[in-house]
Amino acid sequence: MAKLLAEATADMSSTPIDWQGGTGAFWVWGDFEGATVSLEASPDGETWFALGSQVVLKEKGVGGFALGPCRLRATLANASAYTSVTAVI
Repeated sequence: MAKLLAEATADMSSTPIDWQGGTGAFWVWGDFEGATVSLEASPDGETWFALGSQVVLKEKGVGGFALGPCRLRATLANASAYTSVTAVI
């Protein structure tokens, strides 16, 4: 598993990782307190695309995806003073 966010507390995007292609699972947990964590993909590391509602989480959960080779990152939005979330693939 690759850790994208580790107890993240502020709005941010993780450091991108290389995805070799195939199916995967996006796991997110922690204290959301109104925050949203989404998985995004990029063909070039500069232009990012949202992957859809199955990998946009507002509470602890797992979302599945299937992609060709690309770069992946997690983005935390609407974090509050009480947000602390972790995301892995």
